Amino acid sequence: MLPTIFQQAVPVLKKLEKAGFEAYFVGGSVRDHLLGRTINDVDITTSAYPEEVKVVFHRTIDIGIEHGTVLVLEGGREYEITTFRTESAYTDYRRPDKVEFIRSLDGDLKRRDFTMNSMAMNGDGLIIDPYHGKEDIHNRLIRTVGSPEMRFTEDALRMMRAVRFVSQLGFSLEPSTLTSLREHSRLLEHIAVERKTMEFEKILAGQWKQEGLNLLVDTNLYKELPGYGAELKALADLPGLDILNKDQAWLLLLTYIGEADVQGFLKGWRLPVKMIRSRSKELEILKERKSGWTKTLLYHAGLEAALNVEKVYGCLEPSSAVSVERVMEQYRKLAISSRQELDVTGTDLMAWSGQKGGPWVKERLLEIESAIINESIPNDKEEIRRWLATCNRL
Repeated sequence: MLPTIFQQAVPVLKKLEKAGFEAYFVGGSVRDHLLGRTINDVDITTSAYPEEVKVVFHRTIDIGIEHGTVLVLEGGREYEITTFRTESAYTDYRRPDKVEFIRSLDGDLKRRDFTMNSMAMNGDGLIIDPYHGKEDIHNRLIRTVGSPEMRFTEDALRMMRAVRFVSQLGFSLEPSTLTSLREHSRLLEHIAVERKTMEFEKILAGQWKQEGLNLLVDTNLYKELPGYGAELKALADLPGLDILNKDQAWLLLLTYIGEADVQGFLKGWRLPVKMIRSRSKELEILKERKSGWTKTLLYHAGLEAALNVEKVYGCLEPSSAVSVERVMEQYRKLAISSRQELDVTGTDLMAWSGQKGGPWVKERLLEIESAIINESIPNDKEEIRRWLATCNRL
């Protein structure tokens, strides 16, 4: 029986077929179905041209109609439906100069990147597999559809996608595909940084990221990435790397760029400001973590950053790392986890002292915060007032 996500979409296929067109599930969802992986969405391909799709379905949105894609709203869900097509030359090494809509499924599958992504499936679960994708999946091989040279010179980002699939699936590259990757790695310079970053982050998120990073080095693709040198090889060989998530892998990478401008390095990847700030903060925490976790360090780190730091520290110094469970236990024992939990405010301080506000209020709150974190005083308003009076801080 087909997974629920396909069953929900079968009426869309049937509606197109009833109107006289062919329609199939295609691409990654079919591949992941055969692999038994979780499927988050399905793509549908059809012999119907975009305007014909819009006649069959009443609620549609043109999201890429020039490339044959129409978003269909049906049964409370959204489906991207794309017309069978062929593609012309790729003069920019990324996108075809033009596309031509066709009525042939085989012609459409022929233009796709890898055999495992070039399968279609009808509403009854029958697989159409002219390029032997099922066999390559069984053999855990990534192979281009047709000539690797043609596929990579058409769209150079496919080389990063090949490495990404190695990282996500644990597959190997078929020999001629690997050879072509090495020979054409320089073409990646034509690809926008944002697109390379997107694929690189998926590599970092993969279960087999060590294999993926080693492949980037082996094929020289790493030379076309922002700011990276051969230190990527040393990183890929670290034990425990594969259990890190994407954010933790970025943090580990930052430990290998020396004293360079960390924020400038991350900005070169066109990463979000929030992410840059988080990884930069964690890098500073990691440097302090080498002397051990203190209550103050844990408090200022916050739980998420502390866990990221400890996982990375475990890769760098496995003999002196502690478990994330231990870090969580230490964090839970903190008297407070944020300044908002203080049982005193600046207004209280001004009322107690009879003084107007000013920089001194912030200074006193910081002193109180530190004393509570280090358990010198309890987080109790009257105890705090008594402590301030005893220490002549009011």
